[in-house]
Amino acid sequence: MSDPVLDVETSETAAGALGDEATRQVKQAWDKVSALLGDLPDYVSTFFKQYRRPIVTVGLIIAAIIAVKLVLALLSAINDFPLLAPTFELIGLIYSGWFLYRYLLKASNRQELLGDIAAIRDQVLGKG
Repeated sequence: MSDPVLDVETSETAAGALGDEATRQVKQAWDKVSALLGDLPDYVSTFFKQYRRPIVTVGLIIAAIIAVKLVLALLSAINDFPLLAPTFELIGLIYSGWFLYRYLLKASNRQELLGDIAAIRDQVLGKG
């Protein structure tokens, strides 16, 4: 059996060709990436123009969730103070009693409350 013969010049040429091919592929990939990054502002502005309403809606939903979490954390912190929680409960009970007395006992006052609610609803919905 004969030993395989390795030609040094052929192997150097093959390695050089492989190196050139790798360099060419890296250059092509870099050109694609740089072209993409160069056009990125155009892509982003087109995307934002096309999907403006859903993006704003998602942003508002996320902001509302964050606001609710902050309010709950604030109420929890206030509730930890010894005298504030019972004081707020007392204020709530007093206000509820006043509201019942002011708006719900008499029919004329109930009509006034319904008129106020209708006026606010029309103002919010843009009627009138």
